[in-house]
Amino acid sequence: MPKKERKRLQVVISDEQDALLTRTAYELSSPERLISKSEVVRLAIEKIARELGEGPQTGQIEEYRAILGHEGDEDEG
Repeated sequence: MPKKERKRLQVVISDEQDALLTRTAYELSSPERLISKSEVVRLAIEKIARELGEGPQTGQIEEYRAILGHEGDEDEG
């Protein structure tokens, strides 16, 4: 069976976001299975897409936009 083709994405993240990724990967890991930061990112993508696909809860999209808007302010500085 052929391997699943993957796309590579490079993003710039803040030190705070990197710390969140590291902490989340650590918390999701177990002695039997270490979770990578890349896996945490893929999980977050799936989770957000599922939530939006199921019909976002009231205010959820606005909350996501506010978070993304705040990050955009940091990029400009």
